[in-house]
Parts: sequence; C-alpha cells; structure tokens
Amino acid sequence: MSIARFSCTTHLLATRQIISRRFLAKMSQGQPRRPASSEQEQGQDGAIRYGDVFPAVSGGLAKKPVAPQDAATMQSAETMAFGETIKGGPAATMQSAATRNERMGVVAHDQATDATAEQGVSVSETRVPGGRIVTEFVAGQAVGQYLEPDAAAAAGGGVDETKITIGEALEAAGFAAGTRPVERSDAAAIQAAEVRATGMDGNIPGGLAAQAQSAADANAWAERDVDKATLGDVLSHATAKLVADKEVETDDAARVAFAETRNKHDVTARPGGVAASMATAARLNK
Repeated sequence: MSIARFSCTTHLLATRQIISRRFLAKMSQGQPRRPASSEQEQGQDGAIRYGDVFPAVSGGLAKKPVAPQDAATMQSAETMAFGETIKGGPAATMQSAATRNERMGVVAHDQATDATAEQGVSVSETRVPGGRIVTEFVAGQAVGQYLEPDAAAAAGGGVDETKITIGEALEAAGFAAGTRPVERSDAAAIQAAEVRATGMDGNIPGGLAAQAQSAADANAWAERDVDKATLGDVLSHATAKLVADKEVETDDAARVAFAETRNKHDVTARPGGVAASMATAARLNK
C-alpha cells in the first residue's frame, strides 16, 4: 500500500470515529440571520424585511416588509406538503415577522407583498435515495430546504452503519489535504460527489458544491496562498452540509475521479484529495 493510500485510509477510519452520522437528517439552508436590532437593516420604519430573516433572498424582495398574507400563504403551502407547518421553518419565521410588522403599523392584516402576490409562494419536492428534498420559495427565491426521509430510512432501515458515506469521505479529504487551496479540479470533484449523494443535477444554492466553486473562483484571483480558501475550510462538516448522503460505491468514486482529472492540466488526481478519498472509501466499503 502506498503512503497516499495509507494516509487516506487512516483519515477515513479516524473520521468514522469522530463524526456522528447525519444521513437523512432534516436540514434547512443553515445561513445565519442578520441581527434584527439594527435600524439600518430594518429600515427607518423598523420593519422586519425579507432580507433580515432570509439572508439568501436578494433584489427587491429583500427590502420588502414581511406581510401577514405572505405568511398565511406559506403556512398553507407547508401544510399541504408536510401535513403541518414546520417548527422554526420559513412559515413560522414569516408569521413572527409579519405579526411584529402588523403591530408596528407597517403592514395591514390583509396585506400581501406585491412580489408575492404576483409570483406567489411554492413548495417543490425532488425524490432522492431514502426520501425527498423539499424546497420552499417566496416570489421565486428559495427560503428553506429540508430532507424528509422515507419511513424505512427514518427508522434506520435504509442505512448500513458499517459503510462509509460520501459526506464522510469528503470530510476525510478535508483532513488529509485540508491546508491545500481549493482548485477548480477540487470544486469539480466536490460537485460530482454532491450530485452522487443527492441525486440532484446542478449546484444546490448555498450547498457544498456552490461553496467549493465560490472558493475556487476567489482563489484564482488571490495573490497570496495565505488568502486562499482551503479544502479544510470547505469540507469541514461536509456530512451536515449535504442535504442527502449515501454509501460510497465504485461508480461514485469513478465519477468523482473523472470530474477531478478532467479539470486538471496534468489529468491526474490530487494525492490525498477528494477523488483519492472517495476511491479509498469505495474499496473499504467492499
């Protein structure tokens, strides 16, 4: 066994010991909310705006006060999708903000935001292994995302605890090559891994692949290595950042290796990198 392979195997086994499995855990976009106490952020009228409670929201909607009818519509959409409103979810957040705005006289009880009235709110779902990913939108902009597991997966029947998952393999790569700056080949490999884990094509807004691509783009312009984002920065807590996860299989490792080598000038995988970690995990899972 080569030194690189031994290193990856060691980090994978160590990762298994310190990481709690979060496969099929419900999660939201997880972005910190801006403080609501700032007069500048809330506006001169003190209204709570969409941008205050949903940092991913941009454009004109971010500056709009959350209105009671917006919240009521989102509550109805969540109830249709989940059978109830989600505790701490977008509907609850909007209701709290709208109630405060109404008490302050910023909005009327029967008022709806113009963008919401025109474009509405919606809840979409995408089937993935073990469950479905549900995304909530206000006026076309995502404000929440959850993974709802199937009954068997929720009971633990769909998970083999002896197998290494894609999220764990990515975290192992973060340990093994953590101080190395993120390159475009790394971002491509992470994107391929996320697609294999979630079953969704394209980057998930605010997801692991999107963070990796953003880091690679920024690193291309950074003049000093000390200013560059590293693999450790991006891949720390990768298991929690993935909206879904699965056991690493040979085909998963092959797809990730292809994506990584295709985006490198020398067409080789980085020793101890994402592709190497996935390959090691696939071998261990056998």
